[in-house]
Amino acid sequence: MALKPTIYKVDLQLADTNRNCYEQCTLTVAQHPSETLQRMMVRILVFGLNYHQDLSFTKGLSSSDEPELWQIGPDGQIEHWIELGQASPDRIRKAVSRAPKITLYAYGSDADIWWQKQGADLAALPKVSVSQFDSAEVDQLEQFVSRNMSLSLSITDDELYLSDAEHHLSLNVKELA
Repeated sequence: MALKPTIYKVDLQLADTNRNCYEQCTLTVAQHPSETLQRMMVRILVFGLNYHQDLSFTKGLSSSDEPELWQIGPDGQIEHWIELGQASPDRIRKAVSRAPKITLYAYGSDADIWWQKQGADLAALPKVSVSQFDSAEVDQLEQFVSRNMSLSLSITDDELYLSDAEHHLSLNVKELA
């Protein structure tokens, strides 16, 4: 019998001063059985970083031909393809043929090693931007997890401030390419 995803309800108060974007988002986030809590929380952060009314979560880990998030335009075309983790250049190359904008957010304790190996190939791809979350900061995201989350995310320059009623965390996003 296949394991079912765990469903989380998230109220996200977003204040992105970089884009002059202030939104209250109500999200339903499904955590795949093989997905870590940190990865799920990174998806929520990335949603806030790239907020658009047409941005949505996809099947993610359940589908090999979809990113974690994407923005689909009114004409049904993919406008923004957003990947998480340490994707291969081959996977991102496929995305380049499907969308005019591709963003990859790397994280994890070995992300620096991954970037040393894959960075030149990824940076050479057109329409692709790559950013990295600090591993130690991502490890702290688990403290925010509950089945019903009320989160505040403020974004200024490359710094994110995440808080709830009990916790506060500052995270940096470093642009790699």
